[in-house]
Amino acid sequence: MTHPPVRTVQAALIAGTKRLVQAQIDGAPRDARVVMAHVLGIASDRLTLVMPDEISPAAYLAFEAAIDRRILREPVSHILGRRNFYGRDFIVTSDVLDPRPETEILVQEALSLPFTSVLDLGVGSGAILLTLLLEQPLAKGVGTDASPAALDVAARNAQALGVASKARFLHADWFAGVTGTFDLIVSNPPYIAHDEMAGLAPELGHEPRMALTDEADGLTAYRALAAGARAHLGPRGRIVMEIGPTQGSAVCDLLLAQGFKGVRVIRDLDGRDRVVRAQVPNPHPRNFEK
Repeated sequence: MTHPPVRTVQAALIAGTKRLVQAQIDGAPRDARVVMAHVLGIASDRLTLVMPDEISPAAYLAFEAAIDRRILREPVSHILGRRNFYGRDFIVTSDVLDPRPETEILVQEALSLPFTSVLDLGVGSGAILLTLLLEQPLAKGVGTDASPAALDVAARNAQALGVASKARFLHADWFAGVTGTFDLIVSNPPYIAHDEMAGLAPELGHEPRMALTDEADGLTAYRALAAGARAHLGPRGRIVMEIGPTQGSAVCDLLLAQGFKGVRVIRDLDGRDRVVRAQVPNPHPRNFEK
């Protein structure tokens, strides 16, 4: 192997950024800095301090390899092997959906009322379930997923974050095999319609297709979730689900048809419909607060 020319961190970073720009990668300077910090094993905010330093041949080659992967539209989180979500780092791989910042809106809504038990359907990396357990210390939870590989990632995250004793994972298709009732059900199911897949960003091609689309109209999971939720929720139990920006009305109708009350759509910071929440009716209607 021939060694690269001796160069500084700054020179390597500039060259890597230029390659990403030429490949029309959105946020090229940010991605290059994050990758460089990862390769050097330092925090991104310390990168400026080492800019004049000579970069080692090993670090240079690792950086160039990471830039190659990003040019092929592999998500930065896959290159790093982690994604920050709700202030914590989660292990991510190509076997799980990359946790998005907008999913934090689901978490915020779920935390708006106390709970001691939570069921996460389609748990993926565990970002939602484990965040809820960390934010609600007395709670315990169950996460289901149809992908054994995803369940392995979730279990690794539970161990790394110190909540393995509070979380149980189940290989299941939605409610199949789930027993008991919960205070809270959460889910970020596959909601992209089959005919929308071709128009997605190339980065999504590196994520599990089954976590993105139902290969139909995008509502298959919501039909199953709405139909089964009442049997797995205790009194005044809640369900909180992430949705696509055009699905608010349809998902609300599914929940209303099952007798849920307090059905509401919550928008994200861009003003798009992002989350639907609903509640089991109060057995004492006079005390029910809409």
